[in-house]
Amino acid sequence: MRIRSAPRACVAVASAGALLGATPVPAVATGDRPHGKIVQMLHHMTLREKVGQLFVVEVYGQDAGTVSPGNRARYGVDTPAEVIDKYRPGGVIYFDARRGPDNLRDPRQIATLSNGLQAAAMRRRRPIPLLISTDQEGGSVVFRLTAPATAMPGGMALGAGRSAADARRSAEVIGTELAAVGINQNYAPVADVNVNSANPVIGVRSAGADPALVSDVVGAQVDGYHDGGVAAVAKHFPGHGDTAVDSHFGLPEVTHTRAELDAVDLPPFRAAIARGVDTIMTAHVVLRSVDPSGTPATMSRPVLTGLLREHLGYRGLIVTDALDMGGASGTYPPEVAPVEALRAGADQLVLAPRMDLAYAAVLDAVRTGQISRRRLDASVARILRLKMSRGLFADPYVDVERADRVVGAPEHRRDEQRITDRTTTLVRNDAGLLPLTGRPGTVLVTGWGATTTGGLGTAIARRGPVVTIRETGSTPTPAAVDQAVADARQRDLVVVSTMNADAVDAATGRPTAAAAAQQALVRALLATGTPVVVAGVRNPYDVAYLPGAPTYLATYGYTAASMESLTRILFGEIGPVGRLPVAIPRADGPGVLYPFGHGLGFPG
Repeated sequence: MRIRSAPRACVAVASAGALLGATPVPAVATGDRPHGKIVQMLHHMTLREKVGQLFVVEVYGQDAGTVSPGNRARYGVDTPAEVIDKYRPGGVIYFDARRGPDNLRDPRQIATLSNGLQAAAMRRRRPIPLLISTDQEGGSVVFRLTAPATAMPGGMALGAGRSAADARRSAEVIGTELAAVGINQNYAPVADVNVNSANPVIGVRSAGADPALVSDVVGAQVDGYHDGGVAAVAKHFPGHGDTAVDSHFGLPEVTHTRAELDAVDLPPFRAAIARGVDTIMTAHVVLRSVDPSGTPATMSRPVLTGLLREHLGYRGLIVTDALDMGGASGTYPPEVAPVEALRAGADQLVLAPRMDLAYAAVLDAVRTGQISRRRLDASVARILRLKMSRGLFADPYVDVERADRVVGAPEHRRDEQRITDRTTTLVRNDAGLLPLTGRPGTVLVTGWGATTTGGLGTAIARRGPVVTIRETGSTPTPAAVDQAVADARQRDLVVVSTMNADAVDAATGRPTAAAAAQQALVRALLATGTPVVVAGVRNPYDVAYLPGAPTYLATYGYTAASMESLTRILFGEIGPVGRLPVAIPRADGPGVLYPFGHGLGFPG
C-alpha cells in the first residue's frame, strides 16, 4: 500500500474542458452488447415487471410470512412476501430494529428470511431473483448485523493500519458472512475522502484524508467483497468527504473545483471501477463545478451520465442513496425524485418514501415518453446482468445450517482481533505513561458509552486490576463529573473514553453542549492528579480540544476488538502501530496539530 507523508493530490488533474468530454458509453449495461439471454428476458418482460426491477424496498418482519403493521402502513399489504408479489422489486434492503423493519436477529433467521423472499420472487411466471442488500461497512457507525456477526474494523481504522491485505481480508470476512445469510450485495465500501474534520456523516466511515490511501483501501475492499461472494457498492458518488451537512437531514454542497474533484474525490471511485466494482451509489450533494444548476447529484444528468458514465467510463449499476433522506425528499416530491434520478442516469431507486406514488410516476413517465423504453431497458439490463453474474438465476437460496457455522466463525474472530490490533494509534504520550510499567491495582474506566466502558473495563479487569466502571454518557452532568472525580481520586489509573468531543455548533462556532461537557469531564479528571489515559473512540479529532491531556489514543471505533486492542497497548502486550489517516487541525486557530501519518510507538 502506498503511504503518503501528508494528504496531497495523487491523480493527474484533467483539464476543465476534458472533464465531461469523453466518448459516451453505450446505453446498455456493462458490455458493448447485452447478453443474449438478457435480451430475450427483456423482450418477454412486461412494462410493470421492468419498472419493478428499478426499485429497492424495505420489508417489515423476520420471516417472509410475518404480518407487520409496517408493511400495511407502507405498502398496503401485510407480509414481506406480499410486498414482493405486489411490486416485483429488483431488490430488498435489510435493516435492524433501530430503523423499524427489524429484519436481522440471528444467522438462521436471516437466512430463512432471505430464502423466503427469494421464493416469493421466483414464484412468478418469469422468475427473477432479488438483490438482497444491507449496509455492513465495518466499524461502529454503520452496520446492520450484530453479534454473532464478526465486527471487522471500519474504513478509518483500516486507513490507520495501512495494510491493503488487512483491508481485503476484512471485507472478505464481512462478505462471507453476508453471503451465508443470503445477502448478496453490500452497500460498501465508503469511497469518500474525508478532508473535512467537521464532516458530520462520513468521518470514520472513510479510510482517511489522502486520496491515494483511500483508493488503496477501497480497491482492496472491492476485491475482498468479491472474494467473500457478494457484490460491492462504492459510495457516495461523486464524493461526500468535504461536507459539513448530513445529507440524511439536509442538502450539502461540495464546493470543489473540477480540478479538485479530479484530484481528491474521484481517485477512489476510479480505483473501485478498475477493480470491477459492481455498483456505485450516488450522493445527495450539490456539485456546481459539474452541474451549475444546483441539482443534487442523484438527480443530475451531468454528474451521473456525464461524469460517471462518460468521463470515468463506468458501465456497471448505479443505485441511488435512500430517496427518503432529507437531501432528496426535502428537494423533490416523492413522485418526482425517482423519475428525475432515472433521467439523470440512475438504474435503481432505493427506499422511495411513498412506493405506490413512486411506482406509478415511473410507470407514467415511461408510458408518456418522458423516460424512453430504450433508457428503461438499459437500466433493467444492468440489473439483470448483475444478478446473473452473482449466480442468482442458477441458485438464489442459501443453506440455513451453514449460516450458523459461518457467521462469527472462530477464524473470523481471530482475524478481527489481529487486524484491529494494527489500527489503534498512540497520538500523544507526553508523560511517557504508556506502556504501563507497573500493573495498577485499581482503575477507573469512565466516559462515553455503556457498552464501551463496560467492554473496556472487562478487558482491563482480565489483566488483574480492580476496575470501577462509571459511564457518564454523551453529555456528562455536573453530578456525573463529580462522582467520576471522587472515584478517580481513589484509583491508581483513569481511562476515559470520548466521543465527538470536538463537535462545534455551526451557528456559534463554540463546542456543542455534549462536546463541552466531555471536555469538562476530562479536565476535571486531570485535575485529580491521578494518571489519565484518554481514548477517542470515534473521530480522532477530539485530541485538539483536550490540550491538557498528556496521553491520548485513537481507536476509530468502539467494538469489543477495539477495546481489547486498546487494553493490550496500555499493558504493553502489543505496540501501537496505527498511524493517523487524517491530519488533526488545531482547535485554537489555523494549522495542523498532528500531521497525516503521525503515530507514536513504544521505545525499543
